[in-house]
Amino acid sequence: NIHKERTLRFSCGAERGNEEMEYKIALIPGDGIGPEIVSEAKKVLDKVCEKYHHTFTYSEVLLGGASIDVHGVPLTDEAIATAKASDAVLMGSIGGDAKTSPWYKLEPSKRPEAGLLAIRKALNLFANLRPAYLYKELEEACPIKKEVIGENGFDMIIVRELTGGLYFGERKTIEENGVKKAIDTLSYNENEIRRIAIKAFEIARKRRNKVTSVDKAN
Repeated sequence: NIHKERTLRFSCGAERGNEEMEYKIALIPGDGIGPEIVSEAKKVLDKVCEKYHHTFTYSEVLLGGASIDVHGVPLTDEAIATAKASDAVLMGSIGGDAKTSPWYKLEPSKRPEAGLLAIRKALNLFANLRPAYLYKELEEACPIKKEVIGENGFDMIIVRELTGGLYFGERKTIEENGVKKAIDTLSYNENEIRRIAIKAFEIARKRRNKVTSVDKAN
């Protein structure tokens, strides 16, 4: 459940201010470069803790291939419980090379990404916020042509729905008149659509009051 069976408590700053806060943070290093990214991100959190005299309690949790190697499944009930008991979750990347990794010889429900979908559902993480901003220094590295970008670059936030649709739809294989048929369903209800739209509108009100609806085909 909790990697290395330990909880690290950091009390930063000798003097406490009136705005001192205590948070429980679940760290999910994940796979590949995930542990390196989470380790560096944690250093930033520790600096925030030090500067503002907060107290952060870290619990390290296994997810994806790292969990498969230890527990045989991409996500355990104990890992979900730890994440739910935390104030925030900091996660690295999940999964590996589908062509070479032994994780991808398992059935789909036991592969790393199945754990990722499961924790999204368990924590009700329906809104994925992806900022996209073009820095002047990186214009030449952008794959979009300059005449398309224009002089002012771009600054947008992609708000993506995460817990409905094809990823979570019912899948089954049936046989009709001796012929096998595969069924994969895409299902959304109006409440799922409404809440992601409201999140987009709330963000737009703090920016340029513009929302564009985009449909992406997998």
